[in-house]
Amino acid sequence: MNTLTRLAATIATRKGADPASSWTAKLLSKGPDKCAEKFGEEAVEAIIAAVKDDKENLKYEAADVLYHLLVMLASRDVDLADVLAELERREGVSGIEEKAGR
Repeated sequence: MNTLTRLAATIATRKGADPASSWTAKLLSKGPDKCAEKFGEEAVEAIIAAVKDDKENLKYEAADVLYHLLVMLASRDVDLADVLAELERREGVSGIEEKAGR
């Protein structure tokens, strides 16, 4: 099991937890819209770090983006395994070809 899979499993266990006991539970308790908003904020921060060529900060912001993506997926009951299966399905397929097939 890799780090992202373990993190997704931890997030899943926080879904019904007391919001006072966990940042993840607190965020999930605010609903999918708030989870999506937080993901967007973190993505913008990662973009800014990339544009500024701030590799150290980009590393931290990218970790935040991945965490908040997993929280957003959990808020909508989308399993990481399904996302990974979709990436696997696309593996070896040209991006142009894949988009044309949608």
